[in-house]
Amino acid sequence: MSDWRSLPQPMLDALAAGWCHDPFAVLGPHRVSGGRVVRVFRPDAEAVDLLDRHGARVGPMRRVHDGGVFVAELPPSVRSYRLKIVHPDGSWSVVEDPYRFPSTLGELDLYLIREGAHEDLYRKLGAQPATLKGMRGTVFSVWAPNARRVSVVGNFNGWDGRRNIMRLHPGNGVWEIFLPGVGEGEPYKFEMLGPDGRLLPLKTDPMGQRFEPPPGNAALTWRSRYRWHDEEWMRERHGQTGLHQPMSVYEVHAGSWRRHEDGSWLGWREMAEALVRYVRKMGFTHVELLPVTEHPFDGSWGYQPTGMYAPTRRFGDPDDFRYLVDRLHRAGIGVLVDWVPAHFPRDEFALARFDGTALYEHEDPRRGEHADWGTLIYNFGRSEVINFLAASALYWIREFHIDGLRVDAVASMLYLDYSRKDGEWLPNIHGSNENLEAVAFLKELNIAIHRVGGTAHAEESTAWPGVSRPVEMNGLGFTYKWNMGWMNDTLAYMREEPVHRKYHHDKMTFGMVYAFDENFVLPLSHDEVVHGKGSLLGKMPGDDWQRFANLRAYYGFMFGHPGKKLLFMGGEFAQWREWDHDRALDWELLDQPRHAGVQRCVRDLNHLYRDVPALHQRDFEAGGFEWLDWNDRDASVFSWLRWDTEGGFVICVSNFTPVIRRDYRLGVPVAGDYRVLFNSDGADYGGSGVENAALISSESRGVLGREDSIVVTLPPLATVYLARVADRHEAGDSNAKQQ
Repeated sequence: MSDWRSLPQPMLDALAAGWCHDPFAVLGPHRVSGGRVVRVFRPDAEAVDLLDRHGARVGPMRRVHDGGVFVAELPPSVRSYRLKIVHPDGSWSVVEDPYRFPSTLGELDLYLIREGAHEDLYRKLGAQPATLKGMRGTVFSVWAPNARRVSVVGNFNGWDGRRNIMRLHPGNGVWEIFLPGVGEGEPYKFEMLGPDGRLLPLKTDPMGQRFEPPPGNAALTWRSRYRWHDEEWMRERHGQTGLHQPMSVYEVHAGSWRRHEDGSWLGWREMAEALVRYVRKMGFTHVELLPVTEHPFDGSWGYQPTGMYAPTRRFGDPDDFRYLVDRLHRAGIGVLVDWVPAHFPRDEFALARFDGTALYEHEDPRRGEHADWGTLIYNFGRSEVINFLAASALYWIREFHIDGLRVDAVASMLYLDYSRKDGEWLPNIHGSNENLEAVAFLKELNIAIHRVGGTAHAEESTAWPGVSRPVEMNGLGFTYKWNMGWMNDTLAYMREEPVHRKYHHDKMTFGMVYAFDENFVLPLSHDEVVHGKGSLLGKMPGDDWQRFANLRAYYGFMFGHPGKKLLFMGGEFAQWREWDHDRALDWELLDQPRHAGVQRCVRDLNHLYRDVPALHQRDFEAGGFEWLDWNDRDASVFSWLRWDTEGGFVICVSNFTPVIRRDYRLGVPVAGDYRVLFNSDGADYGGSGVENAALISSESRGVLGREDSIVVTLPPLATVYLARVADRHEAGDSNAKQQ
């Protein structure tokens, strides 16, 4: 027969040059007049033999193009075939022909991808282990609608982009191919011709689930084999937002929390053992990890990710990260991760101009670029892009059992003029500055996160209304919002010398004006101890004694204030220096009594906060808070009540001067005996040890509208909690500290 001559020379030339747009229409088995033929492109072959499924030789294939195109007749008796490749050095290998395998994407998958509604996108695109027609291998799929040609390349094909050109699904721009025999651990990338026919830089898989170490940036084929042991935790968390539960978050950068003696990183599994022990001892309820998504530059701390579906390879493989989460859960500790959907870096191997066009970003820099950060902004108006992001969020919650996502830089998503001058931004269809597409995305995202049992935490610094209100109440739907205003105001107050604080008194009280507008987290985060801002201890005024006393008093104020708590690592033992991502925390400071004292202070605050319902149960209810005296400016004293749902209460008092205030009278809501639950000036914490009596009895003497009052001694630069003795069961005896 003469079918091999029926392919026109331009088609043969295109195959050999790697310009073929639709290789499945040419290569593999095809019916022709008079029978069937098999066409193969193997530029690495000296000769190719056609074998049947048992390995018997059917016959030689005829070379019809010097570039490596071979053709053979497929006899009617041969239903399946293999290829024997004879290499120029005389060696040979038997391989499967990827062009004889069908697509693995069904009509529903293709429809959902086109509509941007495929929640299981990570199970369809990327590199998926599969078995087709009894053959094990990997299905590679990628969205690149404007590319003229897409190939998967790797060691398995000599990184030759002509060898495995993928099948295009023209309705949605997805390219796909099954490569039999490609197993786990294989590095791969995508080679593309852009819409103008030019060869693009090799692209990393946006859906890659594991990456090779630097200097490479290829994704690796991967299959998880991890068996979880946190069933009880996952069962109990379902449908729970934690609004009425204690939440004290320990914020951790995995690369600098602890290191080996030689300065190398701990792996995820090593970190798990040490972190579980430490967090349990300290009493934190949650660990929040700075972004664990893959990123090329250590100095970005993960906030410029290039792998939204991959735990960074710096500390182990994805199952090692699963082990960390599992161990934390089994110890009763929740896990949050920072997640970055606002922007992505310009690295040419990643998403930037992915298929030769502005695919994930906006074409117009007035919508598509963050000048401050040198990054690109996702196009939230494109359904496939928001599907990519939303599926990433669900991936972390479902596949890694993450309990909540802290969404970074929400303000930059909400405002079209964020950090832009006039003329540098484009208004929305109504002529205003709200990014309506991003708002719609965030609402749908948060609905999906809550539906699968996760929580969403907004790092949002503006007055946008209803950030943590349900979508059905016209909110954005986040579970919590970081209270950046509280953080800035209170730290500004604490920087003042005590003698001047009476002139800045409102900075400590202003937060209560809006405290219940949102479900707030009070963050003392990594952002406050970098870029020349110094450490928390370094912000405190006075001599060394006063610095430590100020910090302990401030922590007491924070834990008594409505809102969930977050503290960045190192703050719990008063690290002196600013955080450096390139080195471990200064754990040796714990050999010094004052640093160890601050650590004990934070530990006891955590346990007290967890054990006493009044300190956490009504964080987001106005009825859970009541001022005793908000206006004692001259003394720089603040006093207030925290109430639980059963009528129990705790009195919180902060004295932000180094003066001992004896015979200080406080109104109380109920007559009776009171005792100290916590005193940040305790000798065990490194304080001066100024004490009150074991029992403090009330008197029938009115103060600020209250009929009864108690007289206490306020230690210098200290926060004190008191509780009525009748409320002993709420007082957390095991953690009470009276010094």
